Amino acid sequence: MRLKNRSGGDRELTVAIIGLAHLHPRSYMPLFQSIPGVKVVAVVEKDENLRKDFCRDFGVTGFADLEDFIAAGGADIAAIFLPHADCPDAAVRCARAGMHLMMEKPVASGAEGARRIVEAAGKAGVLVTAGYCWRMHPAAREIRRMIQNGWIGQVVGGEGRCAAGRLSRYIEGKSAWMLDSSVSGGGPMYNLGVHWIDLFRWALGDEVEAVSGCNVKVNERYDIEDNSFAHLRFSKGAVVALDISYTVPDSFPHGRDLYVAFRGTRGVISWAPAYEGERDIVFVCSDAPELAGSPIRRIEFNLQPVKGYSGYMGSEYVRSFVAAVRERMNPPISGEDAVAVLDVVEAIYDSARSGKWEKVRRPADKRSRK
Repeated sequence: MRLKNRSGGDRELTVAIIGLAHLHPRSYMPLFQSIPGVKVVAVVEKDENLRKDFCRDFGVTGFADLEDFIAAGGADIAAIFLPHADCPDAAVRCARAGMHLMMEKPVASGAEGARRIVEAAGKAGVLVTAGYCWRMHPAAREIRRMIQNGWIGQVVGGEGRCAAGRLSRYIEGKSAWMLDSSVSGGGPMYNLGVHWIDLFRWALGDEVEAVSGCNVKVNERYDIEDNSFAHLRFSKGAVVALDISYTVPDSFPHGRDLYVAFRGTRGVISWAPAYEGERDIVFVCSDAPELAGSPIRRIEFNLQPVKGYSGYMGSEYVRSFVAAVRERMNPPISGEDAVAVLDVVEAIYDSARSGKWEKVRRPADKRSRK
């Protein structure tokens, strides 16, 4: 059976889902299904029950073993949702088989694993992207534009808060490996904080040079922390405070407490994301001449609900990578971005252990920040 249709232009691109013991594969299916000329044709999952249920629900071919899938022809794109520690080996194998890589964040349990993926993709001539879809939100893009245009002057500080769900959701979602640091890498900073680290890097157009971190463990059953805090010092001087947690109240709307803010020498920008399909409002207060007569603004974004992971953001993330594959161009979010984020995360954990500020290894390739 030949699954692959490696062709350019407007011809159909085939996708394979690699790994189902994760919260997101099913919610990615509507995103793939909404893009013309893209078809999910296979799933690779060793758990027979998970595999059979997915094949039944979505009409795809199932494989228990990655090598069997590759021998059957593979696909154009491998969307990888494996436990973090298992992602590099699978990604390297798929890249060598000629498949483009769509990696669920953080792509590996450590920066070295992410580097292996990027190196393998480069050698194989395939593209790799990571699921940092918050860049795709129009509110985030407007915030970045305002910062680049100097509306708030030199950015000196920022805040990022992301409290989402409880540990129980990983048990219920058949992804208990998330609670084992030897497989996941760590707690919420590895799973949630990476989104905000990437967003601040991208919005500021700058890299983190040093961090101070502190992890707080509340649960008694698992070896990961429930709460992670960090200060990120960027090379141009901005200091960003992160509050990342699995301890949001069950009653919190949509189960997520989200907040992003930037403070500069001329003003401030803040945004409490609604996440999916609701009205988003960005608040701006600035002394910049461009805002004379209207120094305080509330910029409203009304997005139509989109079915699937992360709604509009997820849809744009998948669409942009498919376009990059078709046009053989660099994707908006690259493997180098994933490496840079994990370099920061590792420094945060080093700092939490040492009690000192720790320097961050700079990624060698910064071409991905567009």
